Amino acid sequence: MMAEFAGKVAFITGAAHGQGRATALALAGEGARIAAFDVARPMGYPGYTMGSPDELASLAAGCRELGSDCLTFAGDVRDDAAVTRAVDETVARFGRIDILFNNAGICAYGLAHELTEDAWDAMLDINLKGAWLVARRVIPVMIGQRSGVIINNSSVAGLRGMGRLSHYAASKWGLTGLTKSWAIELAPFGIRVNSLHPTGVNTPMNDGLAALEGLTPREIAERSAGNLLPVPWIEPEDVAHAVLYLASDRARFVTGAPLILDAGLLSR
Repeated sequence: MMAEFAGKVAFITGAAHGQGRATALALAGEGARIAAFDVARPMGYPGYTMGSPDELASLAAGCRELGSDCLTFAGDVRDDAAVTRAVDETVARFGRIDILFNNAGICAYGLAHELTEDAWDAMLDINLKGAWLVARRVIPVMIGQRSGVIINNSSVAGLRGMGRLSHYAASKWGLTGLTKSWAIELAPFGIRVNSLHPTGVNTPMNDGLAALEGLTPREIAERSAGNLLPVPWIEPEDVAHAVLYLASDRARFVTGAPLILDAGLLSR
């Protein structure tokens, strides 16, 4: 049986660990070639551990073990030159980009009136502007192909308000709006655009937030989420499964839509 994504190319940001890594490996396991982009260095804000060069290297090795090819790029989604180089090298190597998973993002707590301007700017620049910078380099490639799928990783905070997360919610609501606007603009070219809205996910970011707040990862997840189902979080692989669905022909008529992975949170 042919792998579902044989011949396809996926460009994934925030790919070194967590949801990006799980998605890269899931797509590679189904035959896709991977372009993995990650900042892969420490950052001053929000202060927890980011992906690393070693994680990018091990991701590439994992993709090869699955029979797939993987390019890795260490770069910041806020750096248009780095994004442009990565997209250009991906197209030069693989000839196309079929799937963009805009996954890179940060999260941090803070009351709106106590946030610094630098904190606000970092959140919006990485989570929202970064997604736009990557998409505006990938979209012309997809237009030339007359096909493609863009998946923006938003959050339940992109569909509801959350205390002490106003800058995060603003960035994720922005992604929701971008998704719907891009879906309108790109439909004539056969390009679909959708957003994902997970509840808390069991990732290194969740661990980092917990450490900054002096809580356990489970406590931070339970405080932030309030899921109906008796789980504190979902797993990165749950997000990966949703990406595979949205990127597949099974979702060929799904565009401009939010896919909610909230364990019932939004039903409260």
